[in-house]
Amino acid sequence: MDTPVNKASTTSTIAELRAWLGERLSTAPAVREQHGKDQTWNPGAAPDAVAFVTSTAEVQRVVMTCAAHGTPVIAYGTGTSLEGHFSAPFGGISIDLSGMNRILEVNAADLDCRVEAGVTRKQLNTHLRDQGLFFPVDPGADASLGGMTATRASGTNAVRYGTMRENVLNVTAVMANGEVIRTGSRARKSSAGYDLTRLMVGSEGTLGVITEVALRLYGIPESIVAAVCPFPSVEACCSATITAIQMGLPVARIELVDAEHVKAFNAYSSLDLLVTPTLFLEFHGTEASAQEQAETFMSIAQELGGGPYRMARKEEDRQKLWQARHDAFWATKALMPGKESFATDVCVPISRLAECVVQTQQDLASNGLYGPVVGHVGDGNFHVVLYCDRSDPEEVRRVKDVYGRMIERAIAMGGTCTGEHGIGSGKRAYLEREHGPALAVMREVKRALDPANIMNPGKNAAM
Repeated sequence: MDTPVNKASTTSTIAELRAWLGERLSTAPAVREQHGKDQTWNPGAAPDAVAFVTSTAEVQRVVMTCAAHGTPVIAYGTGTSLEGHFSAPFGGISIDLSGMNRILEVNAADLDCRVEAGVTRKQLNTHLRDQGLFFPVDPGADASLGGMTATRASGTNAVRYGTMRENVLNVTAVMANGEVIRTGSRARKSSAGYDLTRLMVGSEGTLGVITEVALRLYGIPESIVAAVCPFPSVEACCSATITAIQMGLPVARIELVDAEHVKAFNAYSSLDLLVTPTLFLEFHGTEASAQEQAETFMSIAQELGGGPYRMARKEEDRQKLWQARHDAFWATKALMPGKESFATDVCVPISRLAECVVQTQQDLASNGLYGPVVGHVGDGNFHVVLYCDRSDPEEVRRVKDVYGRMIERAIAMGGTCTGEHGIGSGKRAYLEREHGPALAVMREVKRALDPANIMNPGKNAAM
């Protein structure tokens, strides 16, 4: 079910919104362009206007106005998504939630908090630091917590602390009819009714606009030990990871970077790592337990030909290592000037991870493509950043073919087309392959909650 573009209705919507938002409703081309195009080669599409809101009540009023005219509504956080989540293929109003950046409450004794959707993860952790607390989900970019909830974000800490799915207690959302709902309580478990929180987490703005999020918090570990361990092969990296997980070693982060990424890290972040497949690790606990975890993993690594094993305990040393990991995209991009990037991710059971990564690397090599691999290997998730000269139709074809085969390979291995980037507009074609008849059920949910299809149309499981 597509949303028809009715320019007359959109003009009326903009006029009504401008009457009370004033200068906080922008139709400037540069602003609209920013709110319609992400950092990848997804084509993007600009909304007709951008509404800068400061409260749930204002979001409600914008949605009700759009609903009255059948105008599409697209939520926007910080613009860091990678699958075209906030593009506006049918025009409409982009609701910029960055001004909703208040931390509403922190309940230290209960290890939870409630924030507005525009609060970023770094902002929250800076606020929490003096209370000895932190929020662990770290997708790399300083994304908004509302956006992270909407895309079911994950990241480097997921192997120990989980994804947004496990760490959101409830959300406040404005639904397509303008009704404001809260999906749950602060209780850590409940058997009351449908789990609307999990329905909204990962819905990508297609069911409602998330305006507040209640989150689980954790105590800052007494001791943190980071480590870097080179291995002779990707298979050895994955085998070490599987052994550690099966032993129940509570590793906090375990990241695979291939040799191409290590080469890029050395050049971009002034490191001196061996250019070979490498694991970046982090262990949390008491002084004794974190050290014991690090030493246990070192023993596992040595049996698989890993080493030399380098540990970092000082915060500045740890930050340098993890900043290099978070700068992976920019590091590889610096090696490929003039080419556009195409970042993607898949996730498979960890027992199939090495097989999936190696087959993907072989496919890249046989097609003469540059696609460095980095992965959250503790949960079977890996990313490939594909580089392409968009002016070369043959190279574009080869990139798209490799991309499609990687997704088909992951699904055939019992995995998913995306572990954390989400569907957006970029991966809609693979939903039916992955979910089969369940996709029709998803669309029935969408139709029931948004019969006019105004909420972020053209994304995820939307008709």
